[in-house]
Amino acid sequence: MAIADKLAKSRRALTNTARPTDRRDSGGWLAKIAPGVSKFVSKRETPENLWVKDPDTGEMIYRPDLEASLWVTPTGRHMRINAQTRLSFTFDNGEYEALDTPAVPEDPLHFSDGKPYSQRLKAARDASGAKDTMQIGYGKVADVPCVVLVQDFTFMGGSLGMAAGEAFIAACRYAAERKVPLVAITASGGARMQEGTLSLMQLARTTLAIQELKAAQLPYIVVLTDPTTGGVSASYAMLGDIHLAEPGALICFAGPRVIETTIREKLPEGFQRAEYLVDKGMVDRVVPRAELPEVLGALMSMLMDGKRRQGY
Repeated sequence: MAIADKLAKSRRALTNTARPTDRRDSGGWLAKIAPGVSKFVSKRETPENLWVKDPDTGEMIYRPDLEASLWVTPTGRHMRINAQTRLSFTFDNGEYEALDTPAVPEDPLHFSDGKPYSQRLKAARDASGAKDTMQIGYGKVADVPCVVLVQDFTFMGGSLGMAAGEAFIAACRYAAERKVPLVAITASGGARMQEGTLSLMQLARTTLAIQELKAAQLPYIVVLTDPTTGGVSASYAMLGDIHLAEPGALICFAGPRVIETTIREKLPEGFQRAEYLVDKGMVDRVVPRAELPEVLGALMSMLMDGKRRQGY
């Protein structure tokens, strides 16, 4: 028995000696010489998306440099940006008043395309932090007061549904109430299929809202960005007093791939791009992103000059 007791004691001693050190208790050597520093170090993380791939060349671009260039790559591609970024660089000093967009019934058709529409809306809102594709701001652009409506392609492809239609109508009325121009910056893949005919009705409703601006003799300027397609290009995107476009923007109803498949012919180089449409008279001018606020201000100032002399 004495020998068995000695062997048991030896095993217990060996087990206690080999027990791993609890790192939570010790904190390592850094905690011993500088308590609290290890916590600070452990929280440091490498920022995500620090580099962005150039879609034309495949080269990696340092994200802060891309942001400083307003998301225009060294090759001149004007990358898609969200509504908040667009509003911030369009208004003077990035200062503007965010205007409310009306609430609408959600998922009126209880639609599902393999995933309920209500879930798609929630996912899009969680990802973007916005209620829908349209955002409205009021402020000064090149010192000219105006209302700016931005269509965000990052929210469900900028699709036109009831919420977008109501927001456009609201923007027209905000401009009419304040007696200022309306600038609409479009980006859309077309009508929102999950809302069916209700989305198609917005083509007529937005067209009627533009008539209210014309009745008030207020300018309506459209800035076409990549891409502006489908029902949006068949309605308010092509009803402006002046149409500007960013370089390389795709502007069309049906895309070139659909047309080529239908007619079985190769389309001309640059077909349906902003520069091509300037030559065909569909767009008035192609304006680089950095120059857009200055050009908008000059146009609105010129178009509003008569209204100012009348005392508005």
